[in-house]
Amino acid sequence: MTNTEQRRGRSIAMTGAEVDEFLTTERTCRVATVGKDGAPHVAPLWFVWDGADLWLNSIVRSQRWTDLERDPRVAVVVDAGTEFAELRGVEISGRAVVVGDVPRGADPDPELAGPERLFARKYIGGDAFFPDGRHAWLRITPEKLVSWDFRKNAALRAAVPSSRQAGTH
Repeated sequence: MTNTEQRRGRSIAMTGAEVDEFLTTERTCRVATVGKDGAPHVAPLWFVWDGADLWLNSIVRSQRWTDLERDPRVAVVVDAGTEFAELRGVEISGRAVVVGDVPRGADPDPELAGPERLFARKYIGGDAFFPDGRHAWLRITPEKLVSWDFRKNAALRAAVPSSRQAGTH
């Protein structure tokens, strides 16, 4: 990864292992693309992380796909937490690269075997992935990865009580 070092917020940055665990278990990301008029387009999407790349199984007849055909730059955010002091997440910036057939056909593709197995395990509960003829795969190799985990900031946790601690539940 040609990842630049995170300069701000290092005290709350996730370790590499924490990033891997977080991206492996979280289920929904928000994908931002650049529209024809330069305006951002953001949409939620399921994803898988293979330890090096983020994989998106995207509908090929979507605004996201149209945007990425014109400009492959993309930003993706995966976040979690309810209370402010519990917020954590990862932001990945890079370029989306189409991998395999568009749309994905039923023929085996060795390059997609890993991401498809991860996707099937995460969202279907088995090892078998079944292409639907409407989606195709995008691979994003992070050019920049930034993470945060506010739970690491003890001062913040003490200063901002959660609703459970404040008795508002």
